[in-house]
Amino acid sequence: MTTTPGPAPEPQDGFDAVVLAGGRATRLGGVPKPTVVLDGATLLDRALAATRDAARTVVVGPDAAVPAGRDVLVAREDPPFGGPVAGLDAGLRALDRAHDRARSPHAAPTWVLVLAVDVPRATEAVPLLRAAVAPAAEPAAEPAVDGAFLVRAGHAQWLVGAYRRDALRRALDALSGAEGLTGLPVRRLVAGLACREVPDVDGVSADVDTWDDVRRLTVGLHDVSAVTADTHRWGGHR
Repeated sequence: MTTTPGPAPEPQDGFDAVVLAGGRATRLGGVPKPTVVLDGATLLDRALAATRDAARTVVVGPDAAVPAGRDVLVAREDPPFGGPVAGLDAGLRALDRAHDRARSPHAAPTWVLVLAVDVPRATEAVPLLRAAVAPAAEPAAEPAVDGAFLVRAGHAQWLVGAYRRDALRRALDALSGAEGLTGLPVRRLVAGLACREVPDVDGVSADVDTWDDVRRLTVGLHDVSAVTADTHRWGGHR
């Protein structure tokens, strides 16, 4: 199903976040994607900025260079380079262990934000996702969704999504028991979930796969900044 979310209400119980940063980056000549600098900030910096409101964030990948001062967990799929589904499983397990160690009277957040590290405009994507899974987004006649993800130019961006923790855990466990998670396509995981598709009309889920993407998206970020400044200068009227 497809919906166009309005302003983002605050979820009642917050969210955790998994940043997937474990790919081989072969089209970037093997340069680790988290370290790629785009307009003065690394892709990992940008992903962590998008998760700043999360209760806990885990970065799944090799030797993640987590910025100083960030209370961020680090995990790794086993075996390494096992793909995003295996990485998501490792990240969710790390989050669950952290909540168990905390012995908090509060349950772990219902929602888990999932972000690929190579989405430089992730901070703009998160409000769309949070609005799509907020209680106000659920019509009374429809069952609760298991998650939401952006759809850009007809392509599902499953790794720019928010998913219900218990539904994600069940789906991962079912696939793991049946055939293992290494190398499994994300579509197999999401196929078992009832998800809301959120139109990405502004291309905020565009990702970095090549150096041409880095150059193109850097220009795009400057264009967005220019529009924002111009709108502010004229009081929101063009």
